[in-house]
Amino acid sequence: MPRWYHKAGAVLFAIFCFELGVFLLVFPWLEQWQVNYFALLTPDSYREASWYEWWRRVWNSGYFRGAVSGIGLVNVYVSLVAVFQLRRFAAYSEQEPEDSLN
Repeated sequence: MPRWYHKAGAVLFAIFCFELGVFLLVFPWLEQWQVNYFALLTPDSYREASWYEWWRRVWNSGYFRGAVSGIGLVNVYVSLVAVFQLRRFAAYSEQEPEDSLN
């Protein structure tokens, strides 16, 4: 028999996955994508190096942004599956309790 914390955990998991998915789906296509911690990950001494240029090309690539957005879609899908699995808790509450006196 599921308890309240099972239900609360499932709801929180679904909300977390949905919010993370929407963020990963939208953020790569905003202007802030180019000016964040990971975009500026290289130390100052390597800013002129070819590694830094390679990283900037990969980071700003549409393929990479699309891959991050794809991970966001997977998270949204996982959250929707979790919401539909919440029905299993409703199945337990619809069952009549067994008569323990007999």
